[in-house]
Amino acid sequence: MITDKLKQAWQNSIAALIPNSCALCHLDSSDVVCSACQLAYFQTEQHRCLQCALPLPPASASPRCGDCLSNPPAFDRTVTVCDYAAPQDQLVLSLKFGHQLALAPWFARMLRDSILQQQGSELPDLLCAVPLGAKRLAERGFNQAWEITRTLSKHLGVPGDVHILQRSRETAMQSGLPTAARARNVKHAFCLCQHDMDSVRDLNLGIVDDVMTTGMTMHEIATMLKRHGAAKVTAYVFARTLPHIH
Repeated sequence: MITDKLKQAWQNSIAALIPNSCALCHLDSSDVVCSACQLAYFQTEQHRCLQCALPLPPASASPRCGDCLSNPPAFDRTVTVCDYAAPQDQLVLSLKFGHQLALAPWFARMLRDSILQQQGSELPDLLCAVPLGAKRLAERGFNQAWEITRTLSKHLGVPGDVHILQRSRETAMQSGLPTAARARNVKHAFCLCQHDMDSVRDLNLGIVDDVMTTGMTMHEIATMLKRHGAAKVTAYVFARTLPHIH
């Protein structure tokens, strides 16, 4: 009988024999993204809005941006790893459209580190992934948000649920729509599993996605969850799109 320890040692030995390259610079690397690229592109600390995670001016006295103060979204907080900008955006595209699923655990690890670095931030009671519609899930073969969520769940010791949050209807891809149309596209597009209508009451929920662009999807999900009694909704996203890229 092969023990877990022997199995892990065998997997490590096989991995050492297989050439691996960094997903960004394509040089030899023992990790999905090499240490040099991590240092170059993921070590810059930014002062971000507590609620939507857009960068704030260094001298800003408020923890929230002007938009969140005047028109706050339904989600309470956002934690992100990086901006959705070159070259980090290529990692998101490689996972979502290039089927490079090895990136998902690395995204989860980076998100874990960002979450644990947040001062005064409590861990959620439950992690959920932004769901795909049935048609897009069948076309893609996987939900990149859930691939990140299930590993993040293990890292944080927080349960994850792939079924509780669902799409109530198919929607167009947000990335292909102008900003003004995105809110209409996702309006009433999410629901809870029929058997879990009361299961989110009073919970602190973490919603995971690969990228947040305008925040409309996360706002619609949080609105629905709070309608069912959720106490708090935090967005956990690998990358955050800057306003001028919308």
